[in-house]
Amino acid sequence: MKDFFSKLLTGMSIGIVVSLIPNALLGEVLKLLMPHFPVLQHIFDITVFVMSLLPVMIGVMVGITFKLTSIQTASVGIAAMVGSGAIQKTADGLFALNGIGIVINTGITAALTVLFVQLIGDRLKAYSILLMPTLSILVPGMIGYLILPFVKSSTGLLGVAISNVTSLQPIIMGAIISVVFCLIILSPISTVGVATVIMLSGIGSGAANLGIVAAGVGLAIASYKANSLGTALAHVLGSPKIQMRNFFMKPKIAFPMLITAAILGALAGLLNIQGTPYSAGFGLSGLVGPLNYMKLAEGGWVVENVAIMLSTFLILPIVLNLGLIYIFSKKLKLIKAEDYKLHFD
Repeated sequence: MKDFFSKLLTGMSIGIVVSLIPNALLGEVLKLLMPHFPVLQHIFDITVFVMSLLPVMIGVMVGITFKLTSIQTASVGIAAMVGSGAIQKTADGLFALNGIGIVINTGITAALTVLFVQLIGDRLKAYSILLMPTLSILVPGMIGYLILPFVKSSTGLLGVAISNVTSLQPIIMGAIISVVFCLIILSPISTVGVATVIMLSGIGSGAANLGIVAAGVGLAIASYKANSLGTALAHVLGSPKIQMRNFFMKPKIAFPMLITAAILGALAGLLNIQGTPYSAGFGLSGLVGPLNYMKLAEGGWVVENVAIMLSTFLILPIVLNLGLIYIFSKKLKLIKAEDYKLHFD
């Protein structure tokens, strides 16, 4: 069971990062340039479309992680899409992409499909290419489709709980929300989805974003010795979710990041760092968080705001994580570089 869960999370992590990185890297920059270069709208639209392919990518990468056959892997991909909720039928009878869907339900559907195709095995023989995709849609795919409303409402309840925290005193609220989102970004739950569902804005959004910054920067620093430079940077430029498997296997690896998140979140309340429901789900990816803060900050791009932005989104996350990682690894001996090793083979 532990091995199954580990492989599932690994596949989901890769699928999530691959699908979200293009828009995360280019989205905000393209928004700034599109008014002057309208042709860039096409590139932006493509990156948004690629995000909506996340369920298929999760299914395919889960299939590859489990070393399934090509037909089985493709079947997991289409079943995951069916259970994701990323496609909706309009009143006109057309099918429209609806964001990235419900990531948790996508993972559940992918897991059910893996179990299903493993149960079937090679019993279908020459008819596998005909029956496997169809059966995967009709059985695990439809199970995922039927439980989607319940999983979606459960995710909504989590969002409501986070939203209620915003009624607390800003500094305490900021610390709590930041820590919560630091944890969510390391889980199968979509931070963008949660923030959008509850329309998390203002200081709550800024704190949530800084929690993700704390996770991304901290994990990049902690994992550098165990992984390549490019992989380490993927935690910041892409998503900290690539450490999802390691986090579930050893939750203690996130201790330095969680403490950093609490401090940064408190500063969000103290310094009035704000954001939007969309920016709440990103860290430094595509500079979504920092740019949205600068848009909403009173006075705009004045020296004081730029200093706050650089301090909270870059300098402090690096300094705090460096110090805490040193304490937890060298002094307390609770973590080591190998704990953050990623396996993409």
